[in-house]
Amino acid sequence: MTTMTDASVREFKMPDVGEGLTEAEILKWYVQPGDTVTDGQVVCEVETAKAAVELPIPYDGVVSELRFPEGTTVDVGTAIIAVRVAGGAPAPVPAQAEAAPAAPAAPEAPAPAATASASAPASAEEAKPAARQPVLVGYGVSTSATKRRPRKGPEVTVPAPAQPELNGHAPAADSPRPLAKPPVRKLAKDLGVDLTAVTPSGPDGIITREDVHAAATPAAAPAPVAAAPAAPAPAASYDGVRETRIPVKGVRKATAAAMVGSAFTAPHVTEFVTVDVTRTMKLVEELKQDKEMQGRRVNPLLLIAKALLVAIKRNPDINASWDEANQEIVVKHYVNLGIAAATPRGLIVPNIKDAQDKTLPQLADALGELVATAREGKTSPSAMQGGTVTITNVGVFGVDTGTPILNPGESAILAIGAIKLQPWVHKGKVKPRQVTTLALSFDHRLVDGELGSKVLADVAAILEQPKRLITWA
Repeated sequence: MTTMTDASVREFKMPDVGEGLTEAEILKWYVQPGDTVTDGQVVCEVETAKAAVELPIPYDGVVSELRFPEGTTVDVGTAIIAVRVAGGAPAPVPAQAEAAPAAPAAPEAPAPAATASASAPASAEEAKPAARQPVLVGYGVSTSATKRRPRKGPEVTVPAPAQPELNGHAPAADSPRPLAKPPVRKLAKDLGVDLTAVTPSGPDGIITREDVHAAATPAAAPAPVAAAPAAPAPAASYDGVRETRIPVKGVRKATAAAMVGSAFTAPHVTEFVTVDVTRTMKLVEELKQDKEMQGRRVNPLLLIAKALLVAIKRNPDINASWDEANQEIVVKHYVNLGIAAATPRGLIVPNIKDAQDKTLPQLADALGELVATAREGKTSPSAMQGGTVTITNVGVFGVDTGTPILNPGESAILAIGAIKLQPWVHKGKVKPRQVTTLALSFDHRLVDGELGSKVLADVAAILEQPKRLITWA
């Protein structure tokens, strides 16, 4: 039996950010069932593989249900919250529907039947979101979100008991929705495995590929089935008092995958140079007193960034990328300068767009904004796209130098070591000078030793004699 409550309840689905992401983790709910929400109000914070963003609700009403708890990873296009829109009074609910109020989609024969028996309202409901769709911060409207996971069985007209779909998107009403990644769901569909009947062995109850294969193994072959429980064996020796397990997901997972891909795709070469930066440090102090720089972020990183931009202008071929598909080197005539930033959620590399065109005050403003946004955890995915070269400042941790790994798609990354007073030969005498070590890693497919050495030498020369910022620019 179909109720009229569906006509007054709107489901807000996990938006598609348009960056090829398929899922996001719900970090925090800002509302609870019974709370009143208004159009544009932020209802939750989610973390994708790119960044953490806040999601606004696109209509007015009262929260009737939160479909997933905090910490759950949800596929794009899946309804995460239900809201009873303004003007829609709740209608009587049949007994069998009341029997399973916690079901995420609907009880028993519910959603599909209701959709089928009220096809006209359903069509109107699907047409309405086209006028305004919820999107992640920093992105335009994506019309593909609702098409990525089409509803199953919209033509069912009888309230027969709902059957769980093989891809895991519509589990039985009396069981929680199985947790599995999209590739695992596809594997289950291809093998004809019902995910609701699979016992998960992954962290946090996530179904793995091995679980699906084990479930697909014929019952007549007991050996492989008996071997399956061996996977969780390490967990038995896990010491919950002296050890802590941290799930790898979100930004950390994306960073790990990117670094592995970069390390084993681009042939890295790293060169080092130790340089006297005493004059640069004096210039930093002078700039702090300059009225044009008042209120701006002035530090050694600012001048090192400017030095790198000048070095790139003198050696433009360093600012390039490798196109594997077309077997071409793509030289960029713009510099999107990435700055590696450590955040509570992991390492991110937002970049300053068209940094080559910025004056020193403008570069200082851009750096200040970039760092502040990263510390607040508000860096948008778009701010981390399209970088060409990167700077990583390991010196802030007291580290002398390192061999940085390239950001995927970039040709070079400059590491800045700690700036320390060290004995240095200056004008024929040993004196205490401010000294640091720079390390430049580059992709040897498109940057040879000569080009990499010239860029690093130019950066060092500018930091040793900062007046070259004027003469070389």
